[in-house]
Amino acid sequence: MDEQERVAEFVATHDVDAPPVYRLLDLLSEVGELAKDANESTDYGSDPGAVELSEDELGDALFALLALCDRAGVDSGDALETALAKYERRLSESDTPGSGE
Repeated sequence: MDEQERVAEFVATHDVDAPPVYRLLDLLSEVGELAKDANESTDYGSDPGAVELSEDELGDALFALLALCDRAGVDSGDALETALAKYERRLSESDTPGSGE
């Protein structure tokens, strides 16, 4: 069983299903908590090397993303493979994984 299946099973077992838009909002909230961790641990950017992100908050964001993938009918493994291929292509074309936009 992969991680997305584990999250889907947890959601079903505990009857905490939600529409994709709510899953997206939950993901944004969890990423916001990571940003808060980064802000506070770096004294709001004055010491970027001091960044501390908690495993708990990273886990919450990962759970939210996997639940969103599942609810949206997207295989997270396939989505990751697509993203990696895109970044590889960009690196071979322009020496950066970014979109340049």
